[in-house]
Amino acid sequence: MRKFYTLLAREVRGYFHSPIGYIVVVFFLLVTGVNYYFQISFMNQRPASYSVQEAFFNNVFFWLPFILIFPLITMRLFAEEFKLGTIEPLMTAPVRDWQVVLSKYFGALFFYVVLWLPTLLYFVIFQAITHQPAASSQGAYLGGYLMILLLGMFYLSIGCFASVLTKNQIVAAIISFATITLLFFLGLVSFILLDVSSETRQLLGYFSAIEQMGTLSRGEIDTRPMVLYLSMTILMLAFTYQAFQSRKWKL
Repeated sequence: MRKFYTLLAREVRGYFHSPIGYIVVVFFLLVTGVNYYFQISFMNQRPASYSVQEAFFNNVFFWLPFILIFPLITMRLFAEEFKLGTIEPLMTAPVRDWQVVLSKYFGALFFYVVLWLPTLLYFVIFQAITHQPAASSQGAYLGGYLMILLLGMFYLSIGCFASVLTKNQIVAAIISFATITLLFFLGLVSFILLDVSSETRQLLGYFSAIEQMGTLSRGEIDTRPMVLYLSMTILMLAFTYQAFQSRKWKL
């Protein structure tokens, strides 16, 4: 495990020593900050039946940048290593292939979690100024950020798989963005198609990130998204491992 932690530290340092890492942080905090400001401004103009925290997590200005950050985080993971040739000494080092794959994945996940930590200050500052709760309950905070973590784990695993397929970072970003966007909008089909059966609508709703976020951000903890995204994350990491091994033998 010592070798795994060494690889993990290498990946984490790569994010904070790379210009793209700081660009992602600035872009993300700027967009989420603007989104939070506009949601507060909108709620000040008229009475709202939902909390500030629900408004922050459930609008189009939240989801668009949310989908975009995953290709930016993951596109360099394997593609850059293959392009620069630094993957060869990594493959010949006394480490297992699964350690390489998991170290890159958890390095990306660590950076992703760091991105979200400052957003907690939005709600702390709101409560300090207004003396009003930003969420309907403590469970609402837990549910909203749990959904963010589950989606992030799954979408990052897709980005890892896309990055291991090519040497080109732009191609890896396009593959992951297209896949994540397709999966995301698959959950919106139930809102678009009106003449579908209730069973079909319920099945599509099971894959709808928007519906799941709406449920969890109200503090209603549902285990179905946990099972779905954890199992899909494991599956995508297994695909990444197999693809990594396949490319290893071709070098």
